[in-house]
Amino acid sequence: MAGGEQLGVLGARMSPFEGKPWSVYVPQGKHWSVTAESDVVLAVCTAPGLGGGLPVRVIAPDALGQEVRGKGTNTRYVTNILPEGEPADSLLVVEVITPGGHTSSYPPHKHDRDDLPRESLLEETYYHRLNPPQGFAFQRVYTDADETGRRELDETMAVEDGDVVLVPKGYHPCAACHGYDLYYLNVMAGPKRTWKFHNAPEHEWLLG
Repeated sequence: MAGGEQLGVLGARMSPFEGKPWSVYVPQGKHWSVTAESDVVLAVCTAPGLGGGLPVRVIAPDALGQEVRGKGTNTRYVTNILPEGEPADSLLVVEVITPGGHTSSYPPHKHDRDDLPRESLLEETYYHRLNPPQGFAFQRVYTDADETGRRELDETMAVEDGDVVLVPKGYHPCAACHGYDLYYLNVMAGPKRTWKFHNAPEHEWLLG
C-alpha cells in the first residue's frame, strides 16, 4: 500500500542477479507499508523531496531500460530504474551487474560540484551484493590531490555481500574479483536532478 492505494502483489525475482526488479515510487509525505508473502530483501531509496507532488506509481520490470556500458574487462550491465528522463522528485536510481574480474564506475569519475552543464552535485550510495555470496570486491572513494599531493578523502574498502558504501564526494571506482559477480544498487540525489560527471583526467585515455 502507498498513499492509500492498494498496489497488489509485486515482485518476482529471488536474487538481484535474476532479471529486472519491481519498484514503487512514493512521493514525499505519502505513507506506505509492505507485507511480505515470502522471504524478501527490500531496498528503500530515499532523499529529501523537492515538492513536486507526483503520484504514486508502480515501476514494472517491462518498463525498465537496460544497457551495456564499457568494453573488455570494463564491461558492465545497467538497469535504469529511475533515470533522469523519468519523473521523480530528487532521486536517481540504477542497478549494475559487473562480471567477476571486471571493473565498474571506471574510469574513475565524480559528481561533487554544482557546475552545470559540466558537473552536477550528487551524493551517492552503493548497496553491494556478491554472487556467490561468500565473495568480495573492492571500492575506492577518493578526491583529487592538492598541490602537496594530499587528498581530503582516500578510502579503499573490501566490500562483502550486503555492504553499503557512502560516496559523499570524489571518485568511486569498483573492482569485482575473479569468480564473483558484483551487483550494486546506486542511489543518487542532489539539488538538481541530473547526472553530469567529471572523469579523472589522468585516466581519460582509457576511453580512447
